[in-house]
Amino acid sequence: MPDKTLAMRLIFDAHVDLALFALAYNRDQTEDVAQINRREAGMTDAHDRGFAAMSLPEFRRAGVAVCQSTVAARTDRGRQRLRPMDLDFGTQAMAYAFAQGQLAYYRVLAEQGEVRLIGTRSELAEHWQCWEKGGEHLPVGLIVSMECADPIVDPGQVQSWFGDGVRSVSLAHFGRNCYAHGTGTSGPLDGRADELLREFERVGMILDLTHSADEGFYQALDRFAGPVLASHTNCRGLVPGDRQFSDQQIELLIERGAVIGTALDAWMLVPGWVLGESRPEETSLEAVVDHIDRVCQLAGNAEHAAIGTDTGGTNHMPADFRTSEDLQQLAVILERRGYGDEDIDRIFHGNWLRFFQQWLPF
Repeated sequence: MPDKTLAMRLIFDAHVDLALFALAYNRDQTEDVAQINRREAGMTDAHDRGFAAMSLPEFRRAGVAVCQSTVAARTDRGRQRLRPMDLDFGTQAMAYAFAQGQLAYYRVLAEQGEVRLIGTRSELAEHWQCWEKGGEHLPVGLIVSMECADPIVDPGQVQSWFGDGVRSVSLAHFGRNCYAHGTGTSGPLDGRADELLREFERVGMILDLTHSADEGFYQALDRFAGPVLASHTNCRGLVPGDRQFSDQQIELLIERGAVIGTALDAWMLVPGWVLGESRPEETSLEAVVDHIDRVCQLAGNAEHAAIGTDTGGTNHMPADFRTSEDLQQLAVILERRGYGDEDIDRIFHGNWLRFFQQWLPF
């Protein structure tokens, strides 16, 4: 349970999947987590059913003032989509339609006052000021990101997605996608990726390098001159595997002014975690701080480390993380390791605020 005596620090979480869980799991994100989990008790169609950790009420209790929340879909002609939570579609047109449905969900939540869609620097500044002042039932600020570029049917469509409010895009997710190789594969960028990156530069889209296979990662940094970030990735130096970034990759991101959000998935936090076999008790939020601290040590400061929870089920999260409110415990751990108030605030929200205030349009 979170320590109720802790001073509440506002949080900027750079990666959540509110719409994906709503549409794929039929999960009402305006309900408390406890209510969501009661509804899903006994369901077995997904390994994290009944283990929800996030929802909009939980964000308010946790002080999550702003998050990047995704539209997510992939294209894989060789795979049959068997369950509603499967992300793979037979064509990019289908992936586009599913991603647009997630975007529509955010728009309805905004109309209901549950979230505020943020697409400009001024909107971010105004929203943050509202949260600093406090109040009842504040809308959660939401910057729309795209996890995997497959819903962009053609590079010429980037302008349309930007007009729809998407502000950052990752080229790939898991597997080989339409523009790049992602986690679990190796290889270069697809031929159309160069045109896509040129369009990103032209319209001001931010490139998220999370999930990029190594070869494509380096190619993207060489070919793209615009802003880059890593919304939810951890350190390969602590946990081997291509889902994490090497020290060299993190150092290159730091050179480009990127911010790196540490994720809470246990398999990215501790070596040897096996989904469905390992237990949450095998790790804790201390491991999250291990990855945050490594980024800080590589940078020589606390200006590039941040939070990007990728909050899935608590059955594959640290044992002391049950809801978003438990993120406040990170401050205690950081303080115990010698981090001061200013640096903790940078990690909790300041670095993402600085980044987006620099790169969102006016």
